[in-house]
Amino acid sequence: MAAAFSSDGEVALQRELRPAAAAAPRGDLDAFYEMGRAAAFVRDGGFRKVALQFPDELLADAAAVAALMEEATGAEMFVLGDTTYGSCCVDEVAAEHAGAEAVLHYGPACLSPCEKLPVLHIFGRQPLDVGRCAEAFQELYPERQSRVVVLCDVVYAHAMGELEQQLCPEYPNITFSRLECGDPPAPALPGEERRFGRRFLVEAPRGLQDYAMFYVGAEGLALTSFMLTWNRCPFSSFDPTTGRGRRETLNVNRALMRRLYLVERARDARVVGILVGTLGVAGYLALLQRLRELLRRAGKRSYTLAVGKPNPAKLANFPEVDIFVLVACAQNSLLDSSDFYRPVVTPYELELACNPAREWTGNYLTDFRDLLPGACAHMELPPAVPAAEAIPDVSLITGEMRAAHLCDPPASQPPSSTTLACRDQSWALTEISPAASFLESRSWRGLEQQLGQTPVSKAVQGRRGIAIAYEDEGCEQP
Repeated sequence: MAAAFSSDGEVALQRELRPAAAAAPRGDLDAFYEMGRAAAFVRDGGFRKVALQFPDELLADAAAVAALMEEATGAEMFVLGDTTYGSCCVDEVAAEHAGAEAVLHYGPACLSPCEKLPVLHIFGRQPLDVGRCAEAFQELYPERQSRVVVLCDVVYAHAMGELEQQLCPEYPNITFSRLECGDPPAPALPGEERRFGRRFLVEAPRGLQDYAMFYVGAEGLALTSFMLTWNRCPFSSFDPTTGRGRRETLNVNRALMRRLYLVERARDARVVGILVGTLGVAGYLALLQRLRELLRRAGKRSYTLAVGKPNPAKLANFPEVDIFVLVACAQNSLLDSSDFYRPVVTPYELELACNPAREWTGNYLTDFRDLLPGACAHMELPPAVPAAEAIPDVSLITGEMRAAHLCDPPASQPPSSTTLACRDQSWALTEISPAASFLESRSWRGLEQQLGQTPVSKAVQGRRGIAIAYEDEGCEQP
């Protein structure tokens, strides 16, 4: 799970370069990239500058698509190749740098809502053998009265209508999920489930736990997120690239035990690093503020870090941090931190660790927007409890006593004028930050200059050549 969002670049260095393939025929581009729908979006919106965001696997077609879009709309197109964070999220920051008025997002998407720019998702029409998929479904669910919810990767959404026509006559209790992207969502219906940019109606007496899940797509972060969120439902999948269906064997209980272990690590942590893993998902600023407040009330120090795509080497630069919490979209928040120097948890797991009002109910949340005020799973912070009245808590990992209650909010910070100090005789001002001062004290400064403390010596010529054989060393003949 770490490879998609967290990478140290090793894959790119080891990638074998091959001659570029011939450009796809214009008709193939029109169908695959839905050129008509994209051009209508640009013309109807009156946009003059549009950013085209492509994932790495589709960059080969970027120039051709941009040329066709400029020809069809008359607007100026910019290609966004290397995204700041995950390619599934809309990179509004890079689009604003180009002065874009809208974004066309191509390829797989997490469907997280954006706040600043209009966005149109073009998933790409990846091929799907609908007949073989229907056969695999019938093999996995021979009972015709089975209650099944059909989910799919967004790149196969174009074929779900045909699959529904083949299966619905034989399976009266089958339910197909619908994608929600672009327009504001309609009001939720009674019994309707809405998550991950998808919605479907649940009509079973006991709710969703009476359903099985059938996923059309390859194994990846999306499927893992679905399985942890709907962990009471059995999952099956059909991989279009191999043409095979299977029952998913991921041990969800074991995966949840691993996540709950990280919750215990978060309870023991004293210093928490908040990793900013998105700048485009709506509500991320409100979540950052809530996490800071939660950690402050829990008596923990926090540092907000913007490091781009996290990897072990980057986070190892902060050895004082006991644990990190990643603020990212629902697909990228489940980061496998087994290779990291410190664990990386989700905002939901940090809430389980620090908010006494939130208890584990068996429902796992990967979308941080569910934690914000007004959302379905929001929990207010309880009042502070005096230390003398707090119930003692013992760590399950270290066996030591720890605080498990919230403290009163600290006194307000001193006026900003008292945090400024004169740095030198030129009256330059600098802001005093305890965190920055501490990090500056341990940072590497290079060689000490020791100006005026060492005698002046005349420069002399040193050795010439390379370390394996300097010119003045001579060569030994074999």
